[in-house]
Amino acid sequence: MLTMAFGFLVALASTATAEDSMTDLGVTGSNGDLVVGGGKVAVAAGDRIVMADTTGKIEGVVTGLSDAFSLAMTADGSRLYAASQGSNEVAEIDTATREITRRIDLSDFPCPSTLALTGERLWVGYGGCGGDKGVLGLDLSAAVPQPSPFGNPLPVGPLLAAAGDTLVVGEGAGSPTDLFVYDLSGAHPVLRGEIDGHAQDNHRLADVAVTPDGSHVISAFAIPYSFDVWDATTLTKVRGYQGPSFDGYPMAVAISSDGSFIAGARDIGTAMTLYDAASGAVIRTEDTPVGEVVRGSVAFSGRDVFSLLKTPTDQLILWRLHDVTLPPSTLTLTAAPGGTAREPLTLTGRLAFADGTAPGARPLIVTRTLPDGTSAELPPATSAADGTFTFTDTPPVGGQITYTVRWDGGSGHRWSKASATAAVRYGTTLTLSGPTSAVVGNALIFSGELQAEGTTPPRKVWITIQRTRHADGDTVRWQEGITAFGSYMFDDTPDVGEYTYTVRWGGDSRTGAAEASQAVTVHEPDE
Repeated sequence: MLTMAFGFLVALASTATAEDSMTDLGVTGSNGDLVVGGGKVAVAAGDRIVMADTTGKIEGVVTGLSDAFSLAMTADGSRLYAASQGSNEVAEIDTATREITRRIDLSDFPCPSTLALTGERLWVGYGGCGGDKGVLGLDLSAAVPQPSPFGNPLPVGPLLAAAGDTLVVGEGAGSPTDLFVYDLSGAHPVLRGEIDGHAQDNHRLADVAVTPDGSHVISAFAIPYSFDVWDATTLTKVRGYQGPSFDGYPMAVAISSDGSFIAGARDIGTAMTLYDAASGAVIRTEDTPVGEVVRGSVAFSGRDVFSLLKTPTDQLILWRLHDVTLPPSTLTLTAAPGGTAREPLTLTGRLAFADGTAPGARPLIVTRTLPDGTSAELPPATSAADGTFTFTDTPPVGGQITYTVRWDGGSGHRWSKASATAAVRYGTTLTLSGPTSAVVGNALIFSGELQAEGTTPPRKVWITIQRTRHADGDTVRWQEGITAFGSYMFDDTPDVGEYTYTVRWGGDSRTGAAEASQAVTVHEPDE
């Protein structure tokens, strides 16, 4: 059962950029379903459906539902269907207004648990929470759609997927687990055959999908730990999409609208893997820092992949992998060592494409994060023809300062970003006070302080004293200690002449260098 959290929690990542994002949906629960269509994302959440756009921004909620468990959406995103287990009905929803436009009674087929949509026919798997279990069809073009059950009773609640003229009905639990494939080309579903779980050694079905043309079925069985492709006509296995041996059970699978890519999620290890559908090659793997993928909750939206995550505290998170099907790009960033607050700091980097092509001039977004966590966007940088770039910043404070550079990607390559942390020394000031003129033979007494902005100044260190005579440039140097209070004092008794006294602090790993000077004239006594 899903329950509302008290207010939306803090978003885990911004959804206004071209980056991947994670958005807290403000609900908690152990289950959920996700569908995407027409630039809209819908997530089933108990007594409501959370609606978002395809940047991950939450647009609102659909209410008036009782335990919404499974969803289906038209390709244009205009209509949404929700299987409501609590009221034994299917709700039809206008996504523009987020209002329920009609309710289809399924009281004779209780506990609708899975949906699949082909044109104006909605396929419903029922019995997921007890009682008789099976599949029925609904003609959505009718004013009052009438349930039309078909097929044999099932031992467990079914999982459904449909596309083209193919409907697959999978046993949603059990070991071994069977798949039943139906032909939808006629007025009524016709069974093509069965993919026998015992013969194929398939166990514990988590999800199933059908290629857009209906020619193949993709299964996500816990065993044999792979996402397998089956010919929807011959019902023979074509290939398997494997993961690393240490990865967990398959949890969800989806195929892109053009049939080129397959996204498969697992419960532990690599959270999401993108495969080339034709060859089975791994194109990209993505991990998540929070929770695990909810069973059956992966969907493509153009070049993006959406999924639903559940945290250890059962918070539901919308995970968006942006432009994941594009060839990758990479960014590197390096900060020059020895930076000091309020002094220019140079950073260099490079944008590169995996296919080796030259990136050319590309706009890069630059962000600086100070030690207190506050961030600010800096003037943008631009890459050169070979992808290299340089920019300069004057950090206002010392400490660990992080710079981030992001390229928002393009039609040919995926976005990328890189960060570099500069150990910026705190700005330091050194004061010098003393006489500007004196009679020869009298001691000149000088004093001052060493201070560092934003941190405690160095204590019990040495500063260099330099006396330079203007007439001949004769220079004398010595050192004086800084007290525990940051102050110092020294005296000197020079001959007649004009002098400049300079005090210098060379800096250390934490504070920058500083110096101060004062001119003094030493003269004979007045007669």
